[in-house]
Parts: sequence; C-alpha cells; structure tokens
Amino acid sequence: MTYALVRGAAALLALATLTATHAQPAVAAEPRDPWVRAWGANAGGQLGNGTTADRQTPAAVQGLARASVRELSGGGNNTANAFAVALLTDGTVQSWGGNLAGQLGDGTTVNRPFPADVAGLSGVTEVAAGYQAAYAVRGGRVLAWGDNTYGQLGDGGTTSAMRPVRVQSLNKVKDVGAGCYHAVALREDGTVWTWGRANHGQLGLGDTTDRKTPQRVPGLMDVVEIASGCHHALARLADGTVRAWGYNTNGQLGNDSQEAAPSPVEVHHLDDVARVYGCGFHSFAVLDDGSVRAWGWNGHGQLGDGSTVARTTPVPVPGLDEVTDMAGGWGHTVAARSDGSVLAWGENAAGQLGDATTTSSSTPVTALPPGSGATRVSAPTTGKSSYAY
Repeated sequence: MTYALVRGAAALLALATLTATHAQPAVAAEPRDPWVRAWGANAGGQLGNGTTADRQTPAAVQGLARASVRELSGGGNNTANAFAVALLTDGTVQSWGGNLAGQLGDGTTVNRPFPADVAGLSGVTEVAAGYQAAYAVRGGRVLAWGDNTYGQLGDGGTTSAMRPVRVQSLNKVKDVGAGCYHAVALREDGTVWTWGRANHGQLGLGDTTDRKTPQRVPGLMDVVEIASGCHHALARLADGTVRAWGYNTNGQLGNDSQEAAPSPVEVHHLDDVARVYGCGFHSFAVLDDGSVRAWGWNGHGQLGDGSTVARTTPVPVPGLDEVTDMAGGWGHTVAARSDGSVLAWGENAAGQLGDATTTSSSTPVTALPPGSGATRVSAPTTGKSSYAY
C-alpha cells in the first residue's frame, strides 16, 4: 500500500513538472498585452470596453488587437458625444462610443460602447475624428460623416450624415486632420485644403467665413505633414519649419502673440522639426534630435514643462525623448516612447493620465510601463480620454 502511494505521488509530481515545462514557453512567447488600451472619461462608451464607467488605468478595447490597427483617432469631449474610429490593417474602419450626430457612421444615432464596422468602408488609408464628425481617405478622396452644422463634411451642404458621404472637389489626398468643427487635408502635391467652421480663422483662408467645400490655403507649399487642434491647425514644411493659423488666445500658434491668425504664420524659434502634433489648445513638435518643444495653453500643466504658465513660443519639455507618437486632449497630453512605455501629463480629473489616480501632474507620469508594446497614442481634441496601441 505504502509503495503504491509513493509511486502514485511520484507520477503526479512528474506529470505536474512536465505540464509546467511545456506551459512555460507559451507564457514567455507573449509577455505583452496584445490589445488596444484606453482609459479616462467614458460617458459615451468611448473607451470601447462595453461600459460607460471611467477608468483610471488602461483597459483593453473590446476585441481590438493592437497588431490589427493602423491608425486610431479619438473624437468628441468627455460627455456622451465622445467616440473613436480605428483604421484596421485590412483597410476597413471600426467605430465606437457616442453617436449623437451619427459620428459612428452606422446609420443610427445610438451610442455603442464597443467597436463595430463602419459599413461600406474598405480600402481606407487614413482616418481622423473631430468633435462629432469623422473622416477617411480612400483612393485619394475624402469621405466624411456625422455633424455638418458648419459644412465640416465638405459635401456642399449643412445636413448631417449618419453614413459616409464624399467630400467635394478634392483628390490625391494623402492625409486628413480634424479640428472641432473644421477639417484639413494634405494633397500629394504638398498643398493644404480646408473646410468647415472659420470663426477663429482656423481655415487659414484669410477670413472668418465658413466653407462647405474644400478651399486651398494660400501661400502654403511643400507641406509634408498636417495637424489640427480644436480651432487651430499646423503644417510642417519640407525645410523643417512649421506654419500655424487660427485661434491663438492661449499662444497655440507659437508666434509670440495671442491674436488669432486667419492666414498661416511661422512658429517662432523652431527648426529641424521631424513631427508636429495639434492638441486641444496647445501644440507640440518633435525635433530631428528627438527633443520635444511645446507651446500654447498650460492651465493644467499639459505642456509638461513643470509649470502651468501658457507659452506663446515653443519651450523644451525636460526629460522627454525617444518619442514615437504624441496626442493631446482638452487639458492633458500622452506620449509613446521607443521603449514601449506611455507617459501622460496635465489634467487628470477623469483618470486620463492612467496612473491609477485623479491627481493632475505638470510633468510626465507613467500610464504603461516599458515593454507594453504600444507605439502610438491618441486623445480626443477636447476630451478627457486616452488611447494607446
């Protein structure tokens, strides 16, 4: 009896050892969470996790794997209108969150707290989300859906659309950006075209007249990148300098002024720029050497320079380097770094910094640690949510 018990125990021990040995490689092979992550405000279901509860730490977007996402853009603010769109690697588009103006593009105005396809969209190469409208580039042309109060759908009218409609008279588009109520498009020839609301000069056309169809921004050539804040826009030129136009009460144009500019002005003291990022009411540039410059509104420390003082010209963001992507909401900023970490700073009332607190910070805190696998980030231009993928 004793011998049989010993043999039985030995067999069980051997089986457990064999199982552990075979299970270990599977754990080691996938050390990182594979999902798109989201955190912060969630009143519209914009975090995509099936709920409308705010999150103070990153959580998975339901069924959306990071490896399948080419681009993600958050829209709306921190209320029930907030939403997001994601361009997948197969050229299709998914959307989720608030849908008050049909900005999910699914033919309804019903909110949805989890991702689903935007029907009829394939072959898409770029996406962007505005306040309650969204945009997609397909075959060099722009499609738009959602709110159209100011002509921001670019279809010649002001009737909102719950499914994608074609933006008029614009082709050979390589990128599109969305402000709160306006849109910006970069064509292959380096010219920039805008449409929608212009009350702050955010169309760059020299006036404050709304446009229902795209118009070329005069004097802008050799543009290689565009970005948009809520009521302002940025353009990076091939020579590494940056132009800006629109709302400027907080210095977000970076031209040592607080006066709106309805035509492009040069951002001061800024050369050798590799990337530009437009946030709610502030702006960023990453230089060729990897350092970061910030300017604009800073009431919650969203510039990351350790202060809450607005900057009308670019200032360095101390200790921030190796940035692969940046995005900013109403009063916060997120950044992905080459080591896979995601940092955030600024206002944190809804947990949008992702550090398990609601304490604001004027310097970067860690939302995701090194090795997370995230290389890109997004935030709604006037919202309090964050995304990493």
